Amino acid sequence: MTASLRLHYAPDNASLCVRLALEELGQPYETQLVDRRSVAQKSSAYLALNPNGLIPVLETPHGPMFETGAILLWLADEYDLLMPPVTDPARAHAVQWLFWIANTLHPTLRMLFYPTQYTDGDHEALRQTTRNRLTAQFDLLQEAPNADWLDTGGPSAQGCYLAPLLRWPALFGGDTGWYKIEHWPRLHAFAKRMEQRDAAVRAATAEGLGPTPFSSPHTCNPPEGSAV
Repeated sequence: MTASLRLHYAPDNASLCVRLALEELGQPYETQLVDRRSVAQKSSAYLALNPNGLIPVLETPHGPMFETGAILLWLADEYDLLMPPVTDPARAHAVQWLFWIANTLHPTLRMLFYPTQYTDGDHEALRQTTRNRLTAQFDLLQEAPNADWLDTGGPSAQGCYLAPLLRWPALFGGDTGWYKIEHWPRLHAFAKRMEQRDAAVRAATAEGLGPTPFSSPHTCNPPEGSAV
């Protein structure tokens, strides 16, 4: 039977968040490599799926979707897992944290990784300011109320989004010495629990992330494609 979902991905990109969710859901899906070495995400064929030229895209029975947070929310609602149902009072805070990750944390990380897209001036000065901002955001998440999904060990859309974002500061963005996930014990414990889940093991194997992709990450060694 042909899968009704197709994930356009590159190893160790934001598509990893969606792959984690798909693995948690146990839904059959296909993958389509987006070759970043040839900048395939800017090709006319890919832009027809995502006019932003960014990864990921998820092709669904209703058409292609882009934006990581939107894809995760759609998957959670479509398959009735990873988020509380709309009638559950816990839904409000779950949506709140999903949007915080999508609208606050992830864009800040992009500023760290791609400073040339945000300033024509001193790139390292921007990176230092961004590191300070990220530290404050991780501090906030460490102490966050109404974020039980960080502590339960169960699957969630927020967790699928957050786990890769805890990985990347240790690998990308110039000087990575500022980032020690152990500084935030709650986040470190979350990362360790997350990477032990069967879904995360399958995703890490598929993308060559190693056995501790979130708590003690190393550069990926994917079987196909490139992270950059």
